Amino acid sequence: MRKNITLLFFALITGILTTSLAQVRKMNMADYEKRKMEYIQKEAGLTKEEAGKYFPLYNDLSKKKFELHKQHRDKVEKMKQRNKNMSNEEYRQLLENDVDVKLKEAELEKQYSEKLEKILPPEKLYKAQQAERKFMQQEVMKFRGNE
Repeated sequence: MRKNITLLFFALITGILTTSLAQVRKMNMADYEKRKMEYIQKEAGLTKEEAGKYFPLYNDLSKKKFELHKQHRDKVEKMKQRNKNMSNEEYRQLLENDVDVKLKEAELEKQYSEKLEKILPPEKLYKAQQAERKFMQQEVMKFRGNE
């Protein structure tokens, strides 16, 4: 009886901790996105009105690119799980899929750049893109502990 109560207690604590960690992870992602948008707005010199028009399109593009890469990663994982000893042809398919993803991403970038150029002048659009890259580099450095 005491063992069952102890096991139940540990299972309950584990469940609570897992739920709490998942919520923290979500909050961190929301905080990350907020900081990124603030950084881009500041570095590119966007007005509130410009930011209000820019970020919905920017976020839509980011979601589409994320989904594109997620589908690719899922495809790669399925291939690896199905066949631990992949043939050269299967590796060739992976390489071709890599190229396809890059082409689709470039196509998305082109489509959205046309839309974004209607919202921001070229200088601010360029600065926003550079600010995003710089922010990402800084975040990677923080993550690696080099800052």
